[in-house]
Amino acid sequence: MIILRTCLMLLIAAPLWLGGLLSTNVSTAEKSEVHPHNLAKATFAGGCFWCMEPPFDKLEGVVSTTSGYTGGHQKNPTYQEVSAGGTGHAEAVEIRFDPDKISYGELLDVFWHNIDPITANRQFCDSGSQYRSAIFYHNEEQQRLAEQSKRALEQSSRFSQPIVTQIVPATTFYPAETYHQDYYQKNPLRYKFYRYSCGRDQRLEELWGKGDS
Repeated sequence: MIILRTCLMLLIAAPLWLGGLLSTNVSTAEKSEVHPHNLAKATFAGGCFWCMEPPFDKLEGVVSTTSGYTGGHQKNPTYQEVSAGGTGHAEAVEIRFDPDKISYGELLDVFWHNIDPITANRQFCDSGSQYRSAIFYHNEEQQRLAEQSKRALEQSSRFSQPIVTQIVPATTFYPAETYHQDYYQKNPLRYKFYRYSCGRDQRLEELWGKGDS
């Protein structure tokens, strides 16, 4: 059965009582009290932004992740507008990290292993250009490393289909509404319900192998 989706649709579908349960995990904002002056920025799109925060939050050297919208043509888009597909934006995460503790190359490796790079304008159960996979680079070095990582993946012969993940310049990033931030921590049961229903982990295991994502 094809699951028609927006994050909001499955929010409504989940039992209402789930919303009152909060995670005991430390939020992204509280993850690190140290804010080095040389923090760098990375921006990735890989489908529902709820699911793209957790793999980066757990990395040493990542200070924060922010869900939001980028790559479109409308100023200050709302979740409803982006979900409708008319603004040109993709759901994305903006990552602040300490390059002395973790490299951009390491972030790229985590990114690839948490997306479906061979399906255009769709990630798992979410379809539309707003759910495209993309690397939004912030400088020439990030562009070089992103393109290098994509070529290496292509040459690895892991996939028989072309890799369709975009590598494009970063544009204005608009943080998503507050209720989307750290959603997997604030609403752990609803998040797990959505992630399982969307078949994300099943597809990642099919693409990358068990425990590799």
